[in-house]
Parts: sequence; C-alpha cells; structure tokens
Amino acid sequence: MKIKMTAKKFFWLLIIIFSFQVFEVKAQLLPVLGGQRAGISTMQFLKIGVGGRAIGMGESFIAVANDATALYWNPAGLVQFYDHQVVFSHTEWVADIKHEFAGYVHHLSDVDAVGISFTSLHMDDMKVTTELMPFGTGEYFSFGDIAVGLSYAHKFTEQFSFGFTVKYARETLDKLYMDGFLVDLGTYYWTGLGTSRFSVSVTNFGGNMAPKGEVTLLNGKKITEFQSFSPPTLFRIGFAVEPIYNESHKLTTSIQINHPNDNSENLALGLEYSWQNLFFLRGGYKLNVDEQRFAFGAGVKAPISFANLSF
Repeated sequence: MKIKMTAKKFFWLLIIIFSFQVFEVKAQLLPVLGGQRAGISTMQFLKIGVGGRAIGMGESFIAVANDATALYWNPAGLVQFYDHQVVFSHTEWVADIKHEFAGYVHHLSDVDAVGISFTSLHMDDMKVTTELMPFGTGEYFSFGDIAVGLSYAHKFTEQFSFGFTVKYARETLDKLYMDGFLVDLGTYYWTGLGTSRFSVSVTNFGGNMAPKGEVTLLNGKKITEFQSFSPPTLFRIGFAVEPIYNESHKLTTSIQINHPNDNSENLALGLEYSWQNLFFLRGGYKLNVDEQRFAFGAGVKAPISFANLSF
C-alpha cells in the first residue's frame, strides 16, 4: 500500500508540474487567444502523427498507446504490452513530400522497457529560381528533417507507469539548418474502475532554436544571424475506457485534450472496435480545428509463426 500511495503522489506531482509548465509559464509568454499563437514554432514535422491505428482514432491516443507507436504518442505506454515490437510507417504527402517513421521496443523485464525511434520528412531536390530565371538557374537545393529518439519506461505499480524520450531533431533547408535536443514525458494510470485509464504527456519540450549557416542575397549581402523559435511543445490529457470487452468484441473509446504552444486548444474523440482481436474498425473526430476533423480507419492482425503483423 505504501508503494501505491507513493506512486499516486508522484503521478499527481507530475500533473502539477506539467500544468504549471504549459499553462502558467507559457501564459506569460504567449497571448491568451490560441489563434494568435499560430505559426510561432519550428520543427513542424514533429507534429505529424504516426501509426494507422492512432490516426484512425483521430489521434486521441495517449491513453490507449499500448503498442510500439507509443514511442511517439506516450513513452509510458511502452510498458503496457509485454512483447518486443517493431513499427514502420511510410506516408506520401502532397508535393512529393514523404514521411517515414521507424521504431523498436525492447522489454528489459515485466516493468522496464526501452525503445529507439527514427523520424524523417524529406522530398526530392528542387530547382533554384530567381526573378530573372524563373525556370531555374541550373542549381538545386534540398530540404529534409530528421529526429532520433531514445525512450525508457518503468511500471512503478500495476496502476502507474512513467516514461520519457530524449531526442535529437534537425531541420535542413539548403545551406541552413537548425538542431537541438528535446524531451517527451508521459504517464499512464489505471484508475481501478473497470478498464478506465488516465494519461498526461508533454512532447517536444526544449529550448528555442535558430537557423545556423549563411544566406547570400541577390545584392551580395550575407546574413548569418536569424530569429529563434520554440519547438512545437504539446501538452495532452487523455482518458480511455472499454465499455464493451469480451472474448469476441471489444470497443475502446477515448477523449483527449490537446494544448499546443502554437495554436488553439482542441479536443479529440476516438473509438476502436475489434472482433476476435483480428479485425478492427476505427473512427475519430476533432473539435476546434480548421481541417482534418474526421478520421476513419480499418485494420487486421495477421498472426504468423514468429510474430503478429498488424496493418
């Protein structure tokens, strides 16, 4: 009982710390109206969600996060499953932009897990154009983003888990680049009421970053100093529960509050129905967003001799 009380106190202490960091400190630096914060952060590729399951649930996932995609959504979720897992994701965006995510989770014990993840956003080289040469100068420039993360999670009790990720992120545009180290923190708490659980996470927390390098203007002037920007820090609170859970049918519902430092707060709702733990239907809806409000997905789990493949 003493251990459980200690874990509970630690859990609520983390909530207080997270809330203070995001709602109090940020409130001193940013306008009250979230819409006025749009476009003030850098490293936007870190906001692109991963995993068809999470995306299909409208990204209402931090209180679900019980597979390898927890590397992105909530590192505390790494100890919510017990098998080693690998995840690969490839997404084709408009304008030939490609997004990749890969991760591996290894369980050291029943209560400890580590993981590594890699994220990339890239596209083919583009032509350099000017006002006098709108069809190209014969030169090309490149653009690309990468992030590499190391994660660890520990299950303090059967109810409470905590995890963190330390990652290096780099954004490159031609001869300019910016980079820095960021931290993700996450909790996972089973309330003891049925299958309900409660999660809190802070992602992409770190200091301001400014481009490095040199830009030469058409008049020959060189620029080497640039404005700095904050990373896209995001504070989330999530709740999930299974109102239906038996051998054949399972319905997972989730709700999540998102508080980004560069936009308005929004609410995400998600659900997932599974039959025989083999076939899955998912849906999601976001409130107070300008686009991508609805989400829908389907999946299948294919057991083979040495692994379970989920699509």
